[in-house]
Amino acid sequence: MRRSRLTAYATSLLLAVVFALTGATTAQASQQAAATGYVALGDSYSSGVGAGSYISSSGDCKRSTKAFPYLWAAANSPSSFDFTACSGARTSDVTASQLAPLNSSTGLVSITVGGNDAGFADVMTTCVTSSDSTCISRINTAKAYVDSTLPGRLDSVYSAIRAKAPAAHVVVLGYPRFYQLGQTCAGLSETKRSAINNASDYLNTAIAKRAADHGFTFGDVRPTFTGHELCSGDSWLHSVNWLNIGESYHPKASGQSGGYLPVFRNTA
Repeated sequence: MRRSRLTAYATSLLLAVVFALTGATTAQASQQAAATGYVALGDSYSSGVGAGSYISSSGDCKRSTKAFPYLWAAANSPSSFDFTACSGARTSDVTASQLAPLNSSTGLVSITVGGNDAGFADVMTTCVTSSDSTCISRINTAKAYVDSTLPGRLDSVYSAIRAKAPAAHVVVLGYPRFYQLGQTCAGLSETKRSAINNASDYLNTAIAKRAADHGFTFGDVRPTFTGHELCSGDSWLHSVNWLNIGESYHPKASGQSGGYLPVFRNTA
């Protein structure tokens, strides 16, 4: 009995040391990032569409004070914070209008991009308004684009970021799965939901591969969103909102703080 207690104590002590060191490492990384400039690039998943509390000066870009970049900056006080992510942005929009704040002193960059290039909005519109077969056909067209064209588009963006911010740690975040399957849920059929989830996985795989090839860190948000997809009963995502269609299938404030922020915090 005594030996068992000693073993348990030693195990607990070892775990405490491991957790303490892990926490210290994460905190140190955040402090190092905060000591330099932070630039948040990308599309609506970075700008915070769907989270509310939009910054008036951001106009149609709909940058939110509840978006994960803003939340991280507020908690870590980087030496500078430039929030240029914009609703609807494609890779070409990022390179054309979002990279100006990047420079040799930029220490941290975050970005979500690729979904709009692949036709995300049109895919969802098609799947909501059409048959299972039409939905799947449109998804297959998007997958073909992801295979043939998107890698080159991502390469252009990632290369431009590295050229302008050679010392920056770059975190490329992906997209969540949208539906919890196997649940009774009004709206799309299980066939469509499964196909949409598979399409999200397909896109994330392509983005992660290009990020890794450029030496960037990929932040996978699918684990944090698990249990909070549409049809889960505790969704962190907006379903179709016909009164504000632009918010449809975007993270709520809870999705930014509970889904994206922890992933970014652990990879920054």
